[in-house]
Amino acid sequence: MASDDPQPATAIPEETGANPAAGAEGQAVVGEPQELTLEQEVARLQDDLASARDAALRAQADAQNIQRRAEMDVDKARRFALERFAGELLPVVDNLERALEAASGTDEAIKPIAEGVELTLRSFLDVLGKFQIAVVDPAGEPFDPNLHQAMSIVENTEVEPNSVIAVMQKGYTLNGRLIRPAMVLVSKGAAQ
Repeated sequence: MASDDPQPATAIPEETGANPAAGAEGQAVVGEPQELTLEQEVARLQDDLASARDAALRAQADAQNIQRRAEMDVDKARRFALERFAGELLPVVDNLERALEAASGTDEAIKPIAEGVELTLRSFLDVLGKFQIAVVDPAGEPFDPNLHQAMSIVENTEVEPNSVIAVMQKGYTLNGRLIRPAMVLVSKGAAQ
């Protein structure tokens, strides 16, 4: 036979509704799944059921986690919504305290003004307290860098080293979260 001879074309049968995977006598061709026994089918279905249960449990756990996270975010937003507003009001408290310090003399003409400022300050602090805004006034306490900002370290042998010896500006917390650190002077031991 010559190598230039064209190969005979194979005719592609038209679709007649017969199963193309079946052979001439209707027998199964390689690649077609074989029928499973009843036990194999039950085992396969049980595996599918276990997989579906596992997926359902995971989806339920994911939904619960998302709901819990959303609730925590809403709670945190509610608890700390006042943080920025409170931070803006703190200088007002500072100014009222400074006014009281300035009016602490013995001048009788200033006493009614000082009493008014004191009442205003007291009512202002009461309102802050109602919204869980607490004062951080650490005089005499150990220095805590999470709540205090050291403005200076002073040698002082009369108190324990690393103690707050003076508060330059009080700090404040909102629901336990620091809004403003207390500005303090901290003691250190004697130089050797």
